[in-house]
Amino acid sequence: MSGPVPVERRRAARSPAADLAAAIRAEREFLMTDADFERIRALARSLAGISLSGGKMDMAYNRLSRVLRARKLRAMREFLDLVDGGDAVAQQQFINALTTNLTKFFREAAHFEVLADLLRATGGRRPLEIWCAGCSTGEEAYCIAIVALETLGADAPVRVLATDVDTDVLRRAQAAVYPRSAVSEVPLARLRRFFLEGTGANDGKVRPRPEVARMVRFEHHNLLAPDWPRRGPFLAIFCRNVMIYFDAATQMNVLEKFAPLLLEEGLLFAGHSEYYAHAVRRWTRVAHAVYRRLPGAGGDVRPAEARTEPA
Repeated sequence: MSGPVPVERRRAARSPAADLAAAIRAEREFLMTDADFERIRALARSLAGISLSGGKMDMAYNRLSRVLRARKLRAMREFLDLVDGGDAVAQQQFINALTTNLTKFFREAAHFEVLADLLRATGGRRPLEIWCAGCSTGEEAYCIAIVALETLGADAPVRVLATDVDTDVLRRAQAAVYPRSAVSEVPLARLRRFFLEGTGANDGKVRPRPEVARMVRFEHHNLLAPDWPRRGPFLAIFCRNVMIYFDAATQMNVLEKFAPLLLEEGLLFAGHSEYYAHAVRRWTRVAHAVYRRLPGAGGDVRPAEARTEPA
């Protein structure tokens, strides 16, 4: 019959990886426990729909530590108590820290060709609204406006609503000033027609021309908000590489809210690695990562496993 295992032997039985992880946690600037991380995961899901895997502890720490440092806090628990307690400023800081903002001008370019075809089909005969949901720092919204001008001309009756849950990126989007490198892949003719290049103190920077910028309106909006402002109908909704961070049930809830906001001919643009096979009773795919609402589709749709793969 074996007796208790000596402490020395128990320590020796731990894996080197576990010892390294423990050592890293011990040397952190701010105290953060495994229980703190589980709170972060729960709050990220409830506040922003973000589904953090168990392997994202270091990412969460690195992003939130900047907030703790600015607030002069000593432990993650102190900040999480504020977030959990309903402090609106702390909640927004939490969301801003954990959202991932990866975008560029004319990313997934084939979608803008589909948009141009959709705009041509309307003939530009009526005011048209397009929603860029999850606009990040604004590149996508301005691209939508540029395509509308190219397709329908200077008097294009198109307005773009651009929203994001992250207030930091919204401020950058509204400022609309980008490094010259951000438009390095934009063809020269398009660059000259739709962008201004800075001089002097703004050398090396660009911004969309006024005729592009005035077509876009930026607003703060959380797709998880229980009540959405009454909007639409939209000719198109761009929600690309946003719901990739949501679980299937949250995706389904958002998709159900999108559906009645689109015109009959309207299209939903998703990210190239987002595939909504669990929504086939409401949506049909018409091109890669482009969906149209099925006419008359209704009833409850049970979420299935979402097939998504972060870009």
